[in-house]
Amino acid sequence: MPEGSGATTRSGPGRLLVAVYALFALAAGARAGVQIGTKFSEAPVAYLLSAVAAVIYVLATVALALGGRTSRRVAVAACSVELLGVLVVGTLSLVDTSAFPDATVWSGFGRGYGFVPLVLPVIGLVWLWRTARTDGAAEAGVRADSGAADASGDAPHTA
Repeated sequence: MPEGSGATTRSGPGRLLVAVYALFALAAGARAGVQIGTKFSEAPVAYLLSAVAAVIYVLATVALALGGRTSRRVAVAACSVELLGVLVVGTLSLVDTSAFPDATVWSGFGRGYGFVPLVLPVIGLVWLWRTARTDGAAEAGVRADSGAADASGDAPHTA
């Protein structure tokens, strides 16, 4: 896609989104690594959930940074799973405190991280939705102008 043709996940606010996801991938991964390595027996479910969160943050970071059609789908899936995880774990951690003897990244809807884990996937999904409209229009224009492959992936036919 040409540089000035619209917002992408690799430019403008998309860069900030990728940076925040990368920061959370690092934070959740480091937290899970220390917890699993030093006190796993105290709260294995909580620590494994922090590791799962870290994996989802890494996946979202890479997918958002790459920005292609497949990466966009992976990013939507990662942000959706993240949002579901925050909502489920956040609810369970408040309803049944004994299920989580130690906090996870998503406990209390991300209270320990300033509720960013609750807001981040929503911002990610909104950004992906917003940029899909501009990316799709720009890609359609490029395809129409360049005589590139059609929607089936076949080369243009000549008569």
